[in-house]
Amino acid sequence: MLHFIVNPHAKNAKKVLPALKGRLAEADAEYDLFEGESREEAIAHVRALSEAGERQFVAVGGDGTLNDIVNALTTLEGVELGLIPAGTGNDFAEAAGIPFGEKALDLILSGEAKETDYLDCGTHRSLNIAGLGIDVDVLERCYRMKRGSDKGKYFRALLSSLFRYKGQRVKVTVDGERVWEHTAFIVAACNGRQFGGGIPIDPLAKVDDGKIDLLLISLPKRWKIPFYLVKLMHGKAPDLPITERVLCDEAVIEQTDGEYIQLDGELLPAKVLTCRVVHGALKIFRG
Repeated sequence: MLHFIVNPHAKNAKKVLPALKGRLAEADAEYDLFEGESREEAIAHVRALSEAGERQFVAVGGDGTLNDIVNALTTLEGVELGLIPAGTGNDFAEAAGIPFGEKALDLILSGEAKETDYLDCGTHRSLNIAGLGIDVDVLERCYRMKRGSDKGKYFRALLSSLFRYKGQRVKVTVDGERVWEHTAFIVAACNGRQFGGGIPIDPLAKVDDGKIDLLLISLPKRWKIPFYLVKLMHGKAPDLPITERVLCDEAVIEQTDGEYIQLDGELLPAKVLTCRVVHGALKIFRG
């Protein structure tokens, strides 16, 4: 049975539900649909289903909803995941070749779940991008804002960060050997290719290559930040003179002053981020 987990607060979730139900009825698919009031409810529901032996789940929402499901699963063995992108950013869907809205249902009803990598970050799993830097600073500012749309908050927070972000001193250990110590603008451990609702941080990343695409971006002079940000938004981050791109199996990122990291756009209190790629351990209906 397909278990659809709907984020009722996702930007387009309500819009796609009627079409989804119609298509599922036409296909005579066996399914149930859960619409909780909070993330906590959805996570508890998925965990209970997983413990009961259910193995097919579909997220209706964005990256956060999919991340919640992946982390609520008590086992990954035999699990098949689908995604109906209906959030604000839908960043993982881009890397996984999943079309927007109800069109993604074709992959679930007619396609085959494909082996997909994820990042093991200790107590959490990340499907898309984990890291720290100005992106965390932006998210912290977003979360403190009480008014406005998600995109409006993000834009205002980004402008504020551009003027105020002072960088984060980090020590990065790659595959247990190589060490990189800098004041970082962004450190991103990529399985997917974009974050922040469409910023292509690493267009070269692949969700099934068995490697972390680690981007180490040093803090530029403040007057150069807007210039580099424009380049970054056009997918040029790996080519910047302040960027080092490394393919690796594991990375340990230690920050001096920061208190948070981000996993797929969700803030997590931690001073150290440890990422290890787990190759092909998830099966996802994707392109």
